[in-house]
Amino acid sequence: MTFVLVLAACYYSGAGILALTQTEATMLHFGFRAGQECILLHAIGIFYLVFGIAFLLAARDPINHWRIVALCTGKVLIVCLFTLYTGITKDLPDSYLWFALLDDCIWLIPLMMILWQAVQLKMGRPPRNYLPLTIEQAAASYKLQDGTTLEDAAREQLLVLVFLRHFGCTFTRQLLRSLEQLEHQARQRGAKLVLIHMLERGEERRFIDDSTDVARIADPWCELYRAFGLGKAGFLDLFGPRVLYKGFMAIVRGCGVGQISGDGLQMPGAFLFRNNRIVSRQVATSASDLPQLEQLFLHSSDEISA
Repeated sequence: MTFVLVLAACYYSGAGILALTQTEATMLHFGFRAGQECILLHAIGIFYLVFGIAFLLAARDPINHWRIVALCTGKVLIVCLFTLYTGITKDLPDSYLWFALLDDCIWLIPLMMILWQAVQLKMGRPPRNYLPLTIEQAAASYKLQDGTTLEDAAREQLLVLVFLRHFGCTFTRQLLRSLEQLEHQARQRGAKLVLIHMLERGEERRFIDDSTDVARIADPWCELYRAFGLGKAGFLDLFGPRVLYKGFMAIVRGCGVGQISGDGLQMPGAFLFRNNRIVSRQVATSASDLPQLEQLFLHSSDEISA
């Protein structure tokens, strides 16, 4: 992806500079007439130069800079439509129209592929050749909001890792209502509660009360989720009779339903984690499953004491 974007940056920047510095030669090459076409070619040159810089910026991190890629892809689509329109109305030379149409169609394919891969990662679905992180790698890479890595935090004390579904889910809202109780239960047993969510760092503040200081980890690519073995939901996991009943009761109690903020298919779970080792786990079997800390600690009592 980086190679394609650097190549696009060089191409568009070069074409823009050529259009601005060699205007007359470019006009003659493509069969333009003198006059207004000169101004049009200057505008196209500036346009290409700006997008060459944008491609270069996006090449540093194609996935995180997907918005730039999307903007450039939109530009290519607009140019394609404009080219088709001018081809029908015969406002521009045929030689330029064929060049512009072929040129933009060629770049449209890799740009759409990059955007699709970004969508797959954003939805927690890795590309085909993606190698998932091990627990050790994930713990060393991901940090709590205070900058401490998960690995260092788990070395200091036992952690209760609660992996959330998306924040629009009524069951996530139900869990957040009992957040103070969960934190108290964890503290009573000498553990620290840590929430893992699928938004960018800091965006979870829209959903979590500012008064709480519970530790949080942002995992927008669901790498931690995959490292801990949490998969995607099937149809019955989301819409089974038991899930629908529990969802209805949660809505009646005022939890409500919001816009999907994260991967709507990601399943939740809860883990006791210490020294890069899972001490105990509760992998949800449906979207309605909430963490039961008493059972989580009960199943791990022997290992903790050891």
